[in-house]
Amino acid sequence: MKAGPGQADAADEQRGAAPGGGADGGAARLTGEGLTLAYDQRTVSEQLSVAVPDRSFTVVVGPNACGKSTLLRALSRMLRPAAGSVLLDGADIGGMPAKKLARTLGLLPQSSVAPDGITVADLVGRGRYPHQSLLRQWSREDERVVRESMEATGVRDLESRFVDELSGGQRQRVWIAMALAQQTPLLLLDEPTTYLDIAHQIEVLDLCARLHEEEGRTLVAVLHDLNHAARYATHLIVMRGGEVVAEGVPDDVVTARLVEDVFGMPCRVIEDPESGTPLVVPAARKNTSAARGV
Repeated sequence: MKAGPGQADAADEQRGAAPGGGADGGAARLTGEGLTLAYDQRTVSEQLSVAVPDRSFTVVVGPNACGKSTLLRALSRMLRPAAGSVLLDGADIGGMPAKKLARTLGLLPQSSVAPDGITVADLVGRGRYPHQSLLRQWSREDERVVRESMEATGVRDLESRFVDELSGGQRQRVWIAMALAQQTPLLLLDEPTTYLDIAHQIEVLDLCARLHEEEGRTLVAVLHDLNHAARYATHLIVMRGGEVVAEGVPDDVVTARLVEDVFGMPCRVIEDPESGTPLVVPAARKNTSAARGV
């Protein structure tokens, strides 16, 4: 692991990395090519290109308003690029039928609003919609998948409760259960640990890791916590000002120089004693002893 202020700039080192690479080495099924992303008259990114390695756990990090969630919205077809294209298995997702896309690509948005009066079980069951048709209605398989999705996220005992009665953390786990019930090989999660206390944050990220490791799913998550990203990601994408400034495996990307350049935070990067992954330790405030009255 690289650490300390004298390290090479990971951003410069990683710019030239081959697209679609990463720890898992899989070719990219999901890519964005030459994307210009904008809201009304405000352009967030221009000529942005990304490639998500297949069967990777890709995490996107960066400071607030750098374009992380905007990128995820474009990759999921929630935001139409002003220029460029998002390709899934070589086809532009803009022209795909909604159900076909939803059987391959799932999304947990940053802010989700449940219909009034819907129960937990009914909301999770909506994740099975892409698998329904006139000839295939609700089945025992759907029932099994919904039950297992609720069990995996710890909301099985809430199945008869109304979603609008739950706490923020409980609601977040219900939405994750719905995304799991969709059973897509690619799953995009925009800040999946929002509203969760530290214990439930780790539970959700452990669940994501199991989906990646045991089921071979490709995950793309936007996270705010750089240490969580470094611990769980197999492929890390660092954004700043609407651009990708570094990407690769966390050991190569997370350096003290990059953290200060991108986040403006002096720090040390050491080895996490539990996971062996990079651990960012913020620099101590000056005159700390005096502030404590020592």
